Amino acid sequence: MKATMRLDKLLAHTGYGTRSEIKLLVKRGAVSVNDKTAKDSGMQVQPDRDRIMVEGEPVAYRQFVYLMLNKPQGVVSATEDTRDRTVLDLLGDEYAHFEIFPVGRLDKDTEGLLLLTNDGKLAHNLLSPRKHVPKTYYAEVDGAVGADDAEAFARGVTLDDGYVTMPARLNILHGGNPDQGQRSIIELTLMEGKFHQVKRMFQAVGKKVVFLKRLSMGPLVLDPALRTGQSRELTAAELEQLVQAQRWQEG
Repeated sequence: MKATMRLDKLLAHTGYGTRSEIKLLVKRGAVSVNDKTAKDSGMQVQPDRDRIMVEGEPVAYRQFVYLMLNKPQGVVSATEDTRDRTVLDLLGDEYAHFEIFPVGRLDKDTEGLLLLTNDGKLAHNLLSPRKHVPKTYYAEVDGAVGADDAEAFARGVTLDDGYVTMPARLNILHGGNPDQGQRSIIELTLMEGKFHQVKRMFQAVGKKVVFLKRLSMGPLVLDPALRTGQSRELTAAELEQLVQAQRWQEG
């Protein structure tokens, strides 16, 4: 049996206005379904089969959208905020009707990869603590990060609230020299996402993160061509990799 939905719901979801506005469109004969003028905005249609037109233009229905954002500093990972700009404020008006939300969060002062979607199931799978989705970060750290820190992170460190982290992989790109004012440069891969976890892990070993950027989340890698504040839709290949990763984890 083919999935059906109300015509007004479909049109609202594709940006043609509120249900009351769509009802007026139908009333003046501006909407057709399979070349027949629609008489009832509440009629059932099949999005994957029916040919729907508004003012003679075909309606392209999409249930879900998936966006990669290179989040800048100073923007909060939320759908609304009374004080700060949100990641949704960085998107174009063409996405306003999709009810998009960020998958997880990055701190206000953290940059990098953030997935935005309206697909609740995929978001749940990516965020579920049981899934252990790997996330890789680039960081600049005050203090000399060395092999002992990598070993400590591989065992798991105790945070300020007593929580012992899962093992994490620390890749030291540059060890730094505090005496010469040099910061350490590292990449860190986590299998969990506690509040301020990267910063708190380095705090646990006596160091301070001064710059943080997320590079990847599961199989999704930040596009180096995306400048901070820019976003784009996922490619078909990127989306398929995400879906396949979820199936593997569920299995």
